[in-house]
Amino acid sequence: MLKRKSLITIIAVAGIGAALAACGGGRSSDTSAATTAANADTTLSGSIVVDGSSTVAPLATLAAEKFQAQAPNVSVTVGTSGTGGGFAKFCNGETDVSNASREIKPEEQAACDAKGIKFTQLIVANDGIALVTNKENTWAKCITTKELATMWAPDSKATTWQDVNPSWPTESLKLFGPGTDSGTFDFFTKSINGDEGASRTDFSPSEDDNVTIKGVEGEKGGFGYFGLSYYEQNMDKLNLLQVDSGSGCVAPDTATVQDATYTPLSRPLYMYFSETATQRPEVKAFIDYYVANEPTLAKEALFVPLADQQLAQAKTVAAGLAG
Repeated sequence: MLKRKSLITIIAVAGIGAALAACGGGRSSDTSAATTAANADTTLSGSIVVDGSSTVAPLATLAAEKFQAQAPNVSVTVGTSGTGGGFAKFCNGETDVSNASREIKPEEQAACDAKGIKFTQLIVANDGIALVTNKENTWAKCITTKELATMWAPDSKATTWQDVNPSWPTESLKLFGPGTDSGTFDFFTKSINGDEGASRTDFSPSEDDNVTIKGVEGEKGGFGYFGLSYYEQNMDKLNLLQVDSGSGCVAPDTATVQDATYTPLSRPLYMYFSETATQRPEVKAFIDYYVANEPTLAKEALFVPLADQQLAQAKTVAAGLAG
């Protein structure tokens, strides 16, 4: 299985703004660039290395771009090795921040302990797992958790949509999803099949959610799952299923994810910061910037913002860091 381990280098927004101003020369652009320059904190410098969940990556990337506009001498890079792959790097001391779509596992905690890596966990947003089908799928609008288990169980023999629900057609079932290093894979399999990693293996896995999107888009009988934000960025290409866990069909959106009525596929998302990193002023400033702007950042990146209690907890955690 190929694992996407790309590194996205974030370019300072201030630099982009300056380039646009030079090309356009408009008064508005000049004013914006001047305002950014005036507000920039040039006393901060250094680099911050982020890796991990592909689900959290768009949020981390946006936060990095916005932060660098205010701290142009700080370089932030965001990689996407998956939650598990990110923790492997993090616990080996290779990164400062690990994005995660689930909490750290005991064995990952042990790996960090073995290398003396202490960390702080920060809840950064909420998310729902989007279940998607091909645009030509006209039969499936809502799926029960029992049907999802029939579709994805380790011993599943379902090869057509009719095998999942007798009222659906005999269209071949083509499954796509995240790879085993993904926190989304862990969360989905535990929520639907009862154990992390409990899944049929005859599906097309990828750590890159865009590969899943292309797979489902290209197969009439396609089905896939990933974080809700990826669907919201590609809703013109795919259909979104509602989920019935016993109380009726519910679609994932801001309200149903935040209050967890989109069950059992609502979840919090995390960033883990190493203790050594948080002692550096630029890392502490990045955390403070994120927490202060979380509602705006989450919405702009198409995630569900933290509930009031979650945000209050995040502020308390950030305030307790040394910096």
